[in-house]
Amino acid sequence: MTETMLTVSQLTKKYADKTALSNANLQIDQGEFVALVGMSGGGKSTLLRLIAGLEEPTSGVLTFAGGRPVIRVMFQNDRLLPWMTVLQNVTFKQQAKSLQQQGQKMLALVGLADFTDVYPAQLSGGQKQRVALARALMARPQLLLLDEPLGALDALTRRNMQDLILSVCQRQQLTTILVTHDVQEAARMADRIVVIKDHTNLYEERVRDHQDPAEVAIVAERVLQEIVGEAS
Repeated sequence: MTETMLTVSQLTKKYADKTALSNANLQIDQGEFVALVGMSGGGKSTLLRLIAGLEEPTSGVLTFAGGRPVIRVMFQNDRLLPWMTVLQNVTFKQQAKSLQQQGQKMLALVGLADFTDVYPAQLSGGQKQRVALARALMARPQLLLLDEPLGALDALTRRNMQDLILSVCQRQQLTTILVTHDVQEAARMADRIVVIKDHTNLYEERVRDHQDPAEVAIVAERVLQEIVGEAS
């Protein structure tokens, strides 16, 4: 039986007179990969930031079963420090042998075992995001939050990064929440897609087999219709 990791109840976030999120309700199970999609400004990233603890809710409750898990966030901007090598960025320049070994292991996991002494300026966009992913994994997170991490990548690199993230999340048995504007990406990667409409979540779509191109296309079209309906 699948256990619940996170329950979001009537979560609301306001900035002065602006409502960014309103009475959102969501349940995330252990090991589940959930994608949040919707129009820009609809509340997707706000919800992710609230879950990450980067923002405080105006009202409502976030409940983590068994206590707050280890959470890491991967952003669209890789946020690498240019004066540090790839390995130093992953280990935050800590010299402990165990951390160095763990950093090398994480870089190998994302296909960058030979890049430990390289500086960020020498990397492609996709390679930088691989380093960012390795850095996020260093803390052995139980919940990985992805805030449009692939948005700035070209189509081929983006597809390769989708495959890598899926592989890593499955291997590490990570519970994952992805914010994306790309409904095809959501349908290809997620077990469940949640559409944020009118600053709350009002529609969900489950994906039975996100590796089946036909199903991905059908699910993506249904989700897109929900999003377009919001704007019409």
